[in-house]
Amino acid sequence: MCGICGELRIDGSAPNLDAITRMNRALERRGPDHGGSYSDGPLAFGHRRLAIIDLSERANQPLIDNELGLALVFNGTIYNYRELRADLQAMGYHFFSDGDSEVIIKAYAAWGERCVERFAGMFAFAIWEMRAKRLFLARDRLGIKPLYYSEQQGCLRFASNTQALLASGGIDKSIDPVALHHQFTLHAVIPAPRTILNGIRKLSPATTLTIESNGRQQERTYWHLAAQRPEQEMSEDEWVEAVHDSLRQSVERRRLAADVPVGVLLSGGLDSSLLVGLMAESGVENLLTFSVGFEDQPEEKGSEFEYSDLVVERFNTHHHKYEIPNGEVLKRLPEAVSCMAEPMVGQDAVAFYLLSEKVSQEVKVVQSGQGADEVFGGYFWYPRMRDEIVGEPVDRFRRHYFDRDHDEFLESVTAAYRGEDYTAERVAGLLSRPMADSFIDQVLRMDVTTLIVDDPVKRVDNMTMAWGLEARVPFLDHDLVELAMAMPPEMRLKEGGKYPLKRIARGLIPDAVIDRPKGYFPVPALKFVRGEFLDFMRDILDSQACRERELFNRSYVERLLAEPETHHTRILGSKLWHMALLEFWLQTNVDENFREKPLKAELFPHIELGRLSRLRSFERSVVVSSINEFNEVL
Repeated sequence: MCGICGELRIDGSAPNLDAITRMNRALERRGPDHGGSYSDGPLAFGHRRLAIIDLSERANQPLIDNELGLALVFNGTIYNYRELRADLQAMGYHFFSDGDSEVIIKAYAAWGERCVERFAGMFAFAIWEMRAKRLFLARDRLGIKPLYYSEQQGCLRFASNTQALLASGGIDKSIDPVALHHQFTLHAVIPAPRTILNGIRKLSPATTLTIESNGRQQERTYWHLAAQRPEQEMSEDEWVEAVHDSLRQSVERRRLAADVPVGVLLSGGLDSSLLVGLMAESGVENLLTFSVGFEDQPEEKGSEFEYSDLVVERFNTHHHKYEIPNGEVLKRLPEAVSCMAEPMVGQDAVAFYLLSEKVSQEVKVVQSGQGADEVFGGYFWYPRMRDEIVGEPVDRFRRHYFDRDHDEFLESVTAAYRGEDYTAERVAGLLSRPMADSFIDQVLRMDVTTLIVDDPVKRVDNMTMAWGLEARVPFLDHDLVELAMAMPPEMRLKEGGKYPLKRIARGLIPDAVIDRPKGYFPVPALKFVRGEFLDFMRDILDSQACRERELFNRSYVERLLAEPETHHTRILGSKLWHMALLEFWLQTNVDENFREKPLKAELFPHIELGRLSRLRSFERSVVVSSINEFNEVL
């Protein structure tokens, strides 16, 4: 797990090595163990390493194989690297390191662009062909690892996050109106290749991109997920047994592909508890588990310790439990936002950020339960969509999922950003893709291949890698996903959803965990729009920067502020928070005067001095010169 970046010149000039240095510096948190760079003619690479497999210097990157004429920068883990290594050795390839990175180089030499089809893992990597002067970029099937790029006059730059590309300079920072529509309709999910900024794009999951020295590009999608029943019928018991075997293999793959200890983020829910049970079932001793909780609010408990404690007691894990004061949540929120590659409205982002800070002091790798709800139908809106029979698929979907209908979106933004119903058009296209037997098959497949990529998966990657912590997601093993998508959806949605997982868990983990109501990562301080949290959002949306941006329709903002706890999305998100988060992300990561200058009273003439003092603590720089040291608070 690492941070990667690079630049390819297609105008005949040399790459900008200063830009590579700036990008590498912005990626330092993702890879605190080593930094390196490489250049060859029109190409330059940068890399920050988090050492997990082959801890020696031989596995440092950029990884250069002069014999094959290939150079690599790689972020992720190839879980089947040992098997591939044996195959490649049998073909006559010789290895100088013991990690998975060199396996990618040899695999590319052996199988070319189709090497990705043999990889089981999460990855984003770039390979430079020294002789052909050709750049090859690739991203894993389910988009677990990010890969952003920017095409400027005469060059293409890429990086693991947008902060690195912004640090390189010359990026078009204007807002993409289509992406803005997605941002406010799909709870901040902007499907690839767009991002909220016109000047930054991202490689789609399951996609490779080849760029020749003359600038010619060829993009290829190498994996398509079907949601169809197999020719031979299977009984319920056979399906459950198949899922059990596949999940067990997935967890074991992610445990064994490491030369460091692997822990588990234990929320107290079914998914993470099942991971603990499966690891214990496989004979893991001294299992490390980690939980976080917050202060209660009158309406909601701030932790799920009562459930995670049951799992700890059952398996006698070496447990770490962290309790975070609510005051710490708002205080640290700006740091979390500064580490978001894109604006993300999930209120558990800061929870993952604070938990990862603690966990990274104990281990470098954890397994996490993300993806189980999407793959096995655990959310409450799936049955509602299934039972919806009126209208086209996109209409049946939007009634239970879209944050705002198109008319409300038009009302929420200024005239410059009003356009067509871009999100409905995009969702209709995703749902209509071939190889899906029913409407709910279409929905579950779209969620797994598109929506999850730019919501929980990206959120977990960003927040864990902000502390040099690698999170592995066994429920998104592509073999397991393919199996689940072939299963009748009625079986997955049975008994409130995730029925196969409940069957597997019964007798393995405590019944109280299996039978509990569906829970979400509780962060009460950010869920209830009142007090300091409301003051914070009001300050952001009333700021001079927000007003001068002229993105939001002020009458719409004022209506939300007048009744902050009454405007919710269909899946119970705060519309006010959606707007404040986007504005704050732009101020924190994009606006030069907020990123590089002290907060001054004249920027906020409407805020009295006491409130300005508090706001000062929110407006923080996140330029990090060392993994252990933050710059001064802005």
